Amino acid sequence: MKTSFNPLSNKISLIVVITVAWVLVALLDFFGAYGVLLQYNCELEDVNPWVPFGTSLMIGLLAGTIGGSTMVFSWGGWLRSKTYGRALVDIWWSYTLIYLFVSSLSGFYFYSRQAEGPFVWQDVAIILFNPQQIRNYLYWLGIMLITMIFLQVNDKYGPGNFRALLFGKYFRPRREERIFMFLDLRSSTTIAEKLGERRYFNFINDVFKSVTPSILRFQGEIYQYVGDEIVITWKMRSGDQRGNCVQCFFHAQKALQAKRDYFEKEYGVVPQFKAGLHFGYVMAGEIGIVKRDISFSGDVLNTTSRIQDKCNELGVDILLSKPLVDRLDLTPYSIEPREIGEMTLKGKEEKVTLVTV
Repeated sequence: MKTSFNPLSNKISLIVVITVAWVLVALLDFFGAYGVLLQYNCELEDVNPWVPFGTSLMIGLLAGTIGGSTMVFSWGGWLRSKTYGRALVDIWWSYTLIYLFVSSLSGFYFYSRQAEGPFVWQDVAIILFNPQQIRNYLYWLGIMLITMIFLQVNDKYGPGNFRALLFGKYFRPRREERIFMFLDLRSSTTIAEKLGERRYFNFINDVFKSVTPSILRFQGEIYQYVGDEIVITWKMRSGDQRGNCVQCFFHAQKALQAKRDYFEKEYGVVPQFKAGLHFGYVMAGEIGIVKRDISFSGDVLNTTSRIQDKCNELGVDILLSKPLVDRLDLTPYSIEPREIGEMTLKGKEEKVTLVTV
């Protein structure tokens, strides 16, 4: 089955963006330093400017590819799986190793073209312990921290939402058409009583970790965690493309089944989800003063929640409103809708035709 999102290609694209950004930062640093030397009429006749230019370019490329790869594949995971103190220490020593490696290679490149004599590595050792390196070390440490903050904030708000906040897209409420899915854990009360508070908390955390890749894979945005429930949303174009919103559910179920042995060994229970899906217009905007976030309000959220409540009564894992199913092209993906009929939802006067797949 062809999917609309490839996690590996997304990470590679992110590394490319980091590398390009860091190359620009390195070149700006070079032009800034070179401009200062020209401003004060320093003697530069014996200096080939292309050598330091090439060195800066090399620093940006190496730092971006090695540092960016480490950020995307390792540091983000450390921040999620370790205490912040431990994660920051591990990030610091790994950054230091990367800095020494990049500085050694770039120093060798620089002195092999500028200096005469066979012992270029001696010159590299000298420059590594030059007081100027303190400035460079702190400079790139700052660049790294800024990049990490951007990545972490982007993770918090979801891909694309941080950019929307940054440029004020939701500063004033705007009307948007969106798909919502309420993904709820089955038998959560029974499981909580069996496991106890601490183990149940770890259980929920493991469940959410297991299904998050499926949500991202099919372009979903995690709107809220509400106890043992995940509220996921899609812009219409992202959600109905290739039936992403429906494929997301089945992929999440498969992800839990793939970790069946782990959950049985660790908790003695295998988690299962039920889901309700609906679409409609909501008002989207920034909300909050101390803790700022993007909020959605509209009848579609209440209706989606009520649709999900019907799963137990009807004995199915997933329910969709018929108007949503009519918008989705599910045929190419061997997903066959089965209409259940008109239902009265709690708190709603109008009946809604429900469909399962």
